[in-house]
Amino acid sequence: MRFEAEWMRGGTSKCWVFEAEHLQEGGAGLDELLPRLFGSPDSRQIDGVGGATSTTSKAVILHRPAGDGVDIEFTFAQVGIEEAAVDWGSNCGNCSAVVGLYAIEKGWVVPDGDMTRVVTRNTNTGQIIVQRVATPDGSLPEVPAANMPGVPFPGHLVGLGFHDPAGKTTGALLPTGAAVDTISAGGKNWTVSMVDAGAPVVMVRAGELGLDPARFDSWTSGVEQQLDVLEQVRRQAAVRMGLASTAAGAARAIPKLAVVGAPAGTDPACDVNVMMLSMGKPHPALAITGSIALTLAARTPGTVLHAITGAPRGATLHLRTPAGVIETWTEELDGSLLVGVDRTARTIATTIIHLPGVSGSAAAASLAGATL
Repeated sequence: MRFEAEWMRGGTSKCWVFEAEHLQEGGAGLDELLPRLFGSPDSRQIDGVGGATSTTSKAVILHRPAGDGVDIEFTFAQVGIEEAAVDWGSNCGNCSAVVGLYAIEKGWVVPDGDMTRVVTRNTNTGQIIVQRVATPDGSLPEVPAANMPGVPFPGHLVGLGFHDPAGKTTGALLPTGAAVDTISAGGKNWTVSMVDAGAPVVMVRAGELGLDPARFDSWTSGVEQQLDVLEQVRRQAAVRMGLASTAAGAARAIPKLAVVGAPAGTDPACDVNVMMLSMGKPHPALAITGSIALTLAARTPGTVLHAITGAPRGATLHLRTPAGVIETWTEELDGSLLVGVDRTARTIATTIIHLPGVSGSAAAASLAGATL
């Protein structure tokens, strides 16, 4: 079998981008087809197109809806590495940034002025994301020049504005109804905040992990030594948030877990230090959907993050991550709230992926069902 695909970088992630109709030609269900394309199960993904990390084992499936004011719909897939499994439970903000760029490059959306607006809908969550792609003089620049933390080379500037993002997965910004909760794991009690915006996130205080706020560069090793107990916290949070009936049944991708702490001294460039876990490991930068949750948590009195930042309504939030400082923003649009962040994106390759025959149910059935 042969599959048309684009290899694209969005923010600090890489993803394989497929048009839905191209995958329908494969004759296999997506839960079987995608792991095989990516080379899973195998920690190296040596016989597939996966990059053997959580930030490079991702897929985006695109669909052009009829009307409804939406230019393009997309479904995100987090493809397992050691497991031949696909997690459909959340979206990836970094990979979202490729969608508007793809639409313009393919002629689905015609550039309009210096900033072209592309309205997208993520089908995993139902989230509307208004994408603003830089098109100076009404076209994409031949040589993109926008830079962002965590990426050594420039790309096209893409602003992602999440439209009224609260509660898209669980139905409420605070799924438990409380700004803070207590979770028991590893023989101690943890004070956490569970927030659903962009993606469900459970936030843990860095101080409760014994991390030194003045030495953010030491957090990775400190967190890695406590991954087991943090996974226990995350799985219990999944149950509390209504995402799983049991801790053992919690998905790998959601809820995300963020370790948060006050910056050292009076750092003017940073409001909060953040280390997020992705698929059980420290994220090299920050999950963008997670940054949306952090932004609304900072605006919500009583949360562990509001206690650190005291961020007022409408403020820009500066998040220090292992890759550098990321800014998020909020604004009102026609009476609705947009919570956003600027990313860059770039097409790396246009290719045909070759794959031996895979048996299974029709991919068309998968694409017509819950995943789209």
